[in-house]
Amino acid sequence: MFQMEAALFVPSGTMSNLIAVMAHCRERGDEMIVGDLSHIHIYEQGGCAFLAGVHPTTVTTLPDGTFDLVELESKLRHGYPDPHYPRSRLICVENTHNIQGGRVLPLSFLQEVRALADRYGLWVHMDGARVVNAAVAQRVPLTTILQHTHTVSVSLSKGLGAPVGSMLAGPREFIAQALRYRKALGGGMRQAGILAAAGKVALLEMSGRLEEDHHNARTFAQ
Repeated sequence: MFQMEAALFVPSGTMSNLIAVMAHCRERGDEMIVGDLSHIHIYEQGGCAFLAGVHPTTVTTLPDGTFDLVELESKLRHGYPDPHYPRSRLICVENTHNIQGGRVLPLSFLQEVRALADRYGLWVHMDGARVVNAAVAQRVPLTTILQHTHTVSVSLSKGLGAPVGSMLAGPREFIAQALRYRKALGGGMRQAGILAAAGKVALLEMSGRLEEDHHNARTFAQ
């Protein structure tokens, strides 16, 4: 479904994003680039800074949830290893975008972000709490979106309807490190099986209901 090497069940999306940042930015003082209206930056209590020691640099979030790639590139620390600068490690995108009203990021934007990241040797993490909604809205397979990211956090308990939990997916080595961070943050649960089972049902059976959700949302909006 995701075509990534491995995945991890996590109690919440906030923890999932924090773990992703910690696994990508291994040294305290490393830098992540985020939208100034992103969920990671606004609604997650600055955990990436005070728990992970990661320096956030923001770019202006545009009305469609994207950001200007020229501005993004201007924020990257080209001067490393100059000791004055933090080391740019990670670009975070959010799809769909919460504060911007559930906007779905254009595929062309994601492709350009990934190309820029590859050019500078950076990781791309997607806060994809509702990325399955994005795939349904764009009528594309989920992998068409996720091919432009290295890692993704997906909520199982929003539109997909599980009672609790999120999933973090990415390369096998990344998830092995993420497993250690989940344990350190208190997110490992011996009793997680019944929660993970509900999440599996949500992934396999509930994505087909999201079109109905979208139809109802349009009806209410009108």
